[in-house]
Amino acid sequence: MGSLRQPTAPAGLSESPAARHMGDLVRGEARWSVYLETKADGNTAIGRLHFYDGSRRRSSAWIFREWTEPEILERFNGFSPVQLWDLLESLG
Repeated sequence: MGSLRQPTAPAGLSESPAARHMGDLVRGEARWSVYLETKADGNTAIGRLHFYDGSRRRSSAWIFREWTEPEILERFNGFSPVQLWDLLESLG
């Protein structure tokens, strides 16, 4: 099934400096760091996910669109680890 472990310290990405580390997705020996990138898009906010495992990277499209960034964070927090694994595997 896997789990999402909360980050112990903030970390940034050079390609997406606005992305924030949301935790680590862990299943057996597999461990992916999950980042949420958000930005303004007109009068709304949009967001996408980045998954990192060492040098491997997978990124979603801009799948979140809400009025504010806190609403995107709320939507992200509604994802279960299983749903995040499904999304990650769909990006492979």
